[in-house]
Amino acid sequence: MFTPTAFTFGGTHVGTTQYSDAFQRANFWKALGEDRDEYHVLLSPVEFLPAVELDPPDVYGLALTDGTVLEPLLGTTAPFCAPLGVVDINWFDTTLTSKVIPELKEKGVLNSGTFPVFMVYNLFWAAPVNNFFSCCIGGYHGTTGFPIPTQTYSPADFDMTGVFGDFWPDTAILSHEINEWMNDPMVSNPTPPWGNIGQTTGFCQANLEVGDPLTGTKLAPITMPNGFTYHLQELAFFSWFFGAPSVAVNGWYSDNNTFTTDAGAPCH
Repeated sequence: MFTPTAFTFGGTHVGTTQYSDAFQRANFWKALGEDRDEYHVLLSPVEFLPAVELDPPDVYGLALTDGTVLEPLLGTTAPFCAPLGVVDINWFDTTLTSKVIPELKEKGVLNSGTFPVFMVYNLFWAAPVNNFFSCCIGGYHGTTGFPIPTQTYSPADFDMTGVFGDFWPDTAILSHEINEWMNDPMVSNPTPPWGNIGQTTGFCQANLEVGDPLTGTKLAPITMPNGFTYHLQELAFFSWFFGAPSVAVNGWYSDNNTFTTDAGAPCH
């Protein structure tokens, strides 16, 4: 997400760069034409700050050590490789926007020119925290500011528990949220209505959330120089939302070619 690596989609090399930059170039590959090598949307500079510690009241937090309590949700008693935290998302987001983000001003988080990302480890969100059928939210991106929202931000989980199998390991959630933020930072970038696919099941939405239609679908794993193998989520191209013909790389509609056509007729 932050360190350049080589990205090839369908045999076409789209750059040695960050995933979000590679995706955006591939997203508008045909439209960019000969200028595509000069097109960049880089997360830069990237600065890592010390950990922020939050201590939720008992009523807003749970720590699980086995999958028994999640059996009604998952249909199985899933194995745990590590303890799993569950935190009430309303308590968490209120704390983040009213306390944590304002305190980061002295660290340079001042306005829409910065994008704070809060990576949590083996932690998911629910509302309320003991309702596992509202679980599990692995990440989101949002806005804050009064009277006009001026600051975007995103919390995302780095999951190593294995409780959800291969659905969203390690950086899958982070890649989903960062790329959605890049395409729909205020969560209001309009598209024709679409839905009943990916995590948008049983309802429609009409914004450029490039991760939601393919939640749980990933690119081929990428092993970085540190020896760790990371997983990035597949993403839907602009042309999937707005219709054929595709202006993306290879004439595709998603960056691993899971979508072979556009979204079709507007959802209703």
